Amino acid sequence: MNAPDSLSGPQQIGKYRVIRKLGEGATSEVFLCRDDFHDRDVAVKRVRAGALDEASEGGSHMHARFFAAEAALVGRLQHPNVVQIYDAVADPVEPYVVMEYVGGTTLRPYCRPDQLLPLELIVEIGFKCAMALGYVFRQGLIHRDVKPANLLAVMHNNTVTDVKISDFGSVLNLAADTTQVFRVGSLAYMSPEQLDGSAVSAQADIYSLGAVLYHLIAGRAPFEAPQQSVMMNLIYTQTPAPLTALRAGVSEALDAVIQRALAKRPDERYASWDEFAQALSGLIANQQVPRGQLQGVLDSERFNLLRALDFFSHFGDVELWEVVHRAKWQRFPAGYALYKCGEEGDSFHIIATGGVEVFRDSVRVAQLGAGTSVGEMAYLAPSPELRLHSTDVIVTSPTTTIAFVPQSLSQLSPGCRHQFDEAFIRVLVRRLHAAHEALAHPRRIL
Repeated sequence: MNAPDSLSGPQQIGKYRVIRKLGEGATSEVFLCRDDFHDRDVAVKRVRAGALDEASEGGSHMHARFFAAEAALVGRLQHPNVVQIYDAVADPVEPYVVMEYVGGTTLRPYCRPDQLLPLELIVEIGFKCAMALGYVFRQGLIHRDVKPANLLAVMHNNTVTDVKISDFGSVLNLAADTTQVFRVGSLAYMSPEQLDGSAVSAQADIYSLGAVLYHLIAGRAPFEAPQQSVMMNLIYTQTPAPLTALRAGVSEALDAVIQRALAKRPDERYASWDEFAQALSGLIANQQVPRGQLQGVLDSERFNLLRALDFFSHFGDVELWEVVHRAKWQRFPAGYALYKCGEEGDSFHIIATGGVEVFRDSVRVAQLGAGTSVGEMAYLAPSPELRLHSTDVIVTSPTTTIAFVPQSLSQLSPGCRHQFDEAFIRVLVRRLHAAHEALAHPRRIL
């Protein structure tokens, strides 16, 4: 969409106060609005007055279907890397959809050869998109229009820090009893099966995301041609040029991951979104992507680390992303006193790597490693008196923990807090069982 004059347009759309116009397309306009009731900014996508009348009868029906597709998703998609749809109003003249507002830009500018993102950031974006589209697919949905313009870049200090998938007007709801509309999407990122009208699966979106990542890496789409017929023939018959020949620093492993996503046949691509996501994160874990600006631990690394820990074994992907973003990740050297006897607790830690020893009256009573929690009484205890630590907890080797204080935990969603409560119950049950065994069979335990 082009950025028009910010002073043009309405002052109000329904109950939403217009701040400025963000952009416009052939049949719709997007406005930044204020939702005074919920005290938040929102993006309102509205069909332009008369656009449906001006369109052909078939086009009018198509736009109505696209509006209905997004309207059906109001409140349904709850994922940190998916734009939320808050409201939809089926006005007979100017229907509109109200969405989460994401400041920044789309990924389109970063497809230009002179504005390419670092390779490790592109892989990180790919991982987050794959995980988010996997979540979307588990809701019974196939996006069908994954392209740079529909991937919103979350910015901080003029740097891309996150991504959100938007525009579900072309979504295919696998549970809906409606006729499938073929050839929706953008040609440069469209899979062969979308072009020939075959039934589509998650592998169609996997192809499209692969094409987006190819474009972000190379500064050009997998296929380019001046005529649509020629372009379609390339998509059907040609293999994209190796990325290793198009950009310095691209490893054969990175090229292989993207080329597999772009395979002609769906059964030659990744079997699932999770397999694609893990292939992307594996590039970072195995140091097959050069680390430039992003020298710290990436979100994908933290996510996969949490997934492997016993404490988080019952958490879903959405809850794990909350922990990635909300937790305080800390590193401690060997010998550091994580807690001291008699001190009041104000935090708890889940051990990610390393380990600690627990001492009572200078006698070691326990050793705890990755996946266990310490200090949880700071959260569970009903009174300050019970929050006093009765033991010393000493780090035995360089240790990384995921730390929370009660205040930060209270900011998590109810579903995530529920998972923490259940995890703490499992920890307490195991410890009570161990204590019982120690009393009943002291020789065996010792």
